[in-house]
Amino acid sequence: MSHELLILIVEALTVYLLVLGAHALRSRHGLAFFYALMGGITAVMSWVTDAGVSVRVGEITFMVGSAVFYTALLLGVFVVYVFDGPRATRVTILTVAGVSVMVPLIALVLHIQMRIAGHPMLTYVPVPSLRINVASVVATVADLLFLAMSWEFLGKPRLGLHLWFRAFLTLLGVMWLDVVLFATGAFAGTDAYLNIMTGTLASRLVISLFACPLLYAYLHWQKQKKGILFENRPVLAILKEVAEIRVELTLAQQEIEHRKIAEAEKNAAIEKLEATLRRMRQLEGLLPICSSCRMIRVEPVAAGEAPRWLPLETYLLNEKSVTFTHGICPECLKKLYPGMPEEPRTGRPA
Repeated sequence: MSHELLILIVEALTVYLLVLGAHALRSRHGLAFFYALMGGITAVMSWVTDAGVSVRVGEITFMVGSAVFYTALLLGVFVVYVFDGPRATRVTILTVAGVSVMVPLIALVLHIQMRIAGHPMLTYVPVPSLRINVASVVATVADLLFLAMSWEFLGKPRLGLHLWFRAFLTLLGVMWLDVVLFATGAFAGTDAYLNIMTGTLASRLVISLFACPLLYAYLHWQKQKKGILFENRPVLAILKEVAEIRVELTLAQQEIEHRKIAEAEKNAAIEKLEATLRRMRQLEGLLPICSSCRMIRVEPVAAGEAPRWLPLETYLLNEKSVTFTHGICPECLKKLYPGMPEEPRTGRPA
């Protein structure tokens, strides 16, 4: 194994693990560090690609920009989409796209500045190619969107794909799509177009075989650690907020139902307390009684109702602590039952 290939492998593993490690720390520090790392890797990828740094192994040429840094970006978008959803993925894609546009613009401005100032050209700052950079930005954005959509399509239950095979097909599909889009946009019409296309397709297959075990291990580890079930989102969820809206509507409906129940319970408790207070005031205070028929005025239980006039017996029966029983006083006993003893008898409760 040549030293260049060994350095490329170590470099790739280091950058891949750095991206996955930054994503694994999101539960403690959020995704801010992850977004920043993705932007930095995008800048390095743009500069290394413009510089044309490559490693040749046999008949296959590996471009360091795509083999190391572009693949790391794919892994980052892959895991953030799977575990954090379309919204976080859109932020990541916008970060990558924004930095991809800014880096060649900055390089171009630096070269123009040196030319205007009459200084020698900056040999260590690659001169950006408009066609290549436009093709790179367009292909990158398309690749990242396709990654999310292909992951959802391959995750349909009817296909029954194992996790590792689903991850490999998604990664390889994005890699090959990038080759077609970028090579066509940057080199179509040139003599080297077909050679670049076939050679890059072969190199991307090798890179996918190398990176997929690491990706699968991370997906399996995070799934077991967090107890996450991979959600079957709509295929276009990355473009539309269908999945997010559906979840938010469900949560909103549940919250509305909980609030309705709580409001009803609160109103019932308030009414009960108000009724209890009115009864307490009536029992502890002055009891209005008709001076003629001895009817008792009862205050309304609910607000807005008119007072009621009840016979004394009915009023007392409404009190939970009062129970009537039949009896006869001594005077009535003498009048009604002259032969009976004067001891009054008690009957069964009414």
